[in-house]
Amino acid sequence: MLSLLRPLLAVCVYLLLPGGQSWIPWYSNGFHYQDISNSNGNGNGEIYFNGIRLHVESPQPSVSATRGSSVTLPCHYHYEPELTTPRRTRVKWSWVPANPILPPASPEAFTRETEVMVAMGNRHRSYGSFRGRVRLRRSAPGDMSLVINELQLNDTGRYRCEVIDGLEDESVTVELELQGVVFPYYSQKGRYHFNFFAAQQACQDQDATLATFEQLFTAWEEGLDWCNAGWLVDGTVQYPITVPRHSCGGMNLAPGLRSYGQRHRLFHHYDAFCFSAAIKGTVYYLKHPTGLNFTEAVQACAHDGSQIAKVGQLYAAWGLMGLDRCDGGWLADRSVRYPITRARANCGPPEPGVRSFGFPPPYLKFGVYCYR
Repeated sequence: MLSLLRPLLAVCVYLLLPGGQSWIPWYSNGFHYQDISNSNGNGNGEIYFNGIRLHVESPQPSVSATRGSSVTLPCHYHYEPELTTPRRTRVKWSWVPANPILPPASPEAFTRETEVMVAMGNRHRSYGSFRGRVRLRRSAPGDMSLVINELQLNDTGRYRCEVIDGLEDESVTVELELQGVVFPYYSQKGRYHFNFFAAQQACQDQDATLATFEQLFTAWEEGLDWCNAGWLVDGTVQYPITVPRHSCGGMNLAPGLRSYGQRHRLFHHYDAFCFSAAIKGTVYYLKHPTGLNFTEAVQACAHDGSQIAKVGQLYAAWGLMGLDRCDGGWLADRSVRYPITRARANCGPPEPGVRSFGFPPPYLKFGVYCYR
């Protein structure tokens, strides 16, 4: 047995010796190491770069834009000290979405990065829903800023710009936010009928997504006060209170977001807080002399070259475009609502908002809000 082990031990010893390193099979992970293969070493397998350091920076840690527009996420790299000859670098943009389209199997899915674009030299490739919508700006040496065209509702999240120079790897992150409005939404059956997945689908059906904590917090700062708890995209259940009262957590609690924390996404049921961003089209009120039932309202919008508006579209038109109308009208979910930006007599409460008549019987007569 010892005689059989001797050749194997000899090979292992030889591989550990400096002269035996050339016998180790070449390993490649897809990166390009040619530019640093001649970097200085100390004989112990450690590579350093003659004091040259790669820096990756962004002047804006967060960027805000509107849906349907183009946006640039800034990212620049440089060397210290500056190089006399350029190196061959690789850049990768990846993304952690704020609003995953598919329901995640676990909360960890919200931190999983998705590739957006990879580029080296003049070659580049984009992925998934970003294919054909993204490019690198390259306005100056070291500019690896990402340009995204036709922004979509689900493009929000944290983007990472990673620059790879051989064995060196530096990155910076940029948050992308869409300008929009948060609104509470509940089922036609009444209060607290959505589990997490049903709430997610309900928001999508109304041209919206489940709101993030940051979006709900901003809405609370702007005056949103709602006493019913609703799902957020991270799986928590919360509600915003600007005026403390006994039925909404008690009089002794300060204004803020009341939180139930993480709830079971399948078995627990609440309402939803949805987020709708700016729309490219127009929401308008279509009046009828005698009013329209729900079926007639859908047909009336179609005859006018439009479609019946969704709740998220009405909220976006109210909150971002100033739509103001003191007439109740049908919406696509069979609810009746109307938007008020200038509070006045006979138009509901003394503050701006989207008023709701709930879900009246579909045979009742109202006007209709259309989207074109």
